[in-house]
Amino acid sequence: MEPGLWSKTNTLVHQVWTAVSKALFAEFLATGLYVFFGVGSVLRWPSALPSMLQIAITFNLATATAVQVTWKTSGAHANPAVTLAFLVASHISLPRAMAYVAAQLAGATVGAALLYGVTPGDVRGTLGINLVQNSTSTGQAVAVELILTLQLVLCVFASMDSRHTLGSPAAMIGMSVALGHLIGIYFTGCSMNPARSFGPAVIIGKFTLHWIFWVGPLTGAVLASLIYNFILFPDTKTLTQRLAILMGTTEAERVEVQPEKKDSQSSSGDTEVSV
Repeated sequence: MEPGLWSKTNTLVHQVWTAVSKALFAEFLATGLYVFFGVGSVLRWPSALPSMLQIAITFNLATATAVQVTWKTSGAHANPAVTLAFLVASHISLPRAMAYVAAQLAGATVGAALLYGVTPGDVRGTLGINLVQNSTSTGQAVAVELILTLQLVLCVFASMDSRHTLGSPAAMIGMSVALGHLIGIYFTGCSMNPARSFGPAVIIGKFTLHWIFWVGPLTGAVLASLIYNFILFPDTKTLTQRLAILMGTTEAERVEVQPEKKDSQSSSGDTEVSV
């Protein structure tokens, strides 16, 4: 191999690795922050029991913070359901999606472990794990999680669509999360995010009906992706292009999913990497 070609190859590999590693750390960080602050609001302090409104607002703010901090780096999924939705929509490749989910689960576990470590033993309880509540059946719980996640993922797509230039994605997605909690807390504690359910369950070691918080959100995410990208606002990707993106064989894959018009207002340009 010629020296010049070797140098270019090394440079490209370095750029790809840097972009991918930054994106994975961003997903790890965003999910960890979301779990620490969100689940922290659920803890039952004897002198100040949490209200439903307090929990919803805290998850709103935790979401907005995580999105604002990391969307320029990874797209701020912080949720395996969102990542699956973007995979179905051909916005990311399968290898990237798998890496994102691994980073999200790791971040959620670390966030839950940190919360467990700083919380007094008599307050930890079950560390806010999601449970089916108030005589809700498993079928009803799955349906509720499906619907809640469907509205969340629709909001994520609408907020980050380059064809829509109004509004703040962080604020809009945060409000969507709050909306879900205002309804879902009484049914399942409101997950909408398998990683949020996974982290505390790992630390506590309790996985009762844990499958509900994967099946419901993931199914809702797939339906939302199909509705938004194939019915409401269909794009022009061909089947060949979709398969190429799925396998990561396209020349470049956008790390960010934020509108291009918004990106032009920032000093940092779009980041593209091959996967």
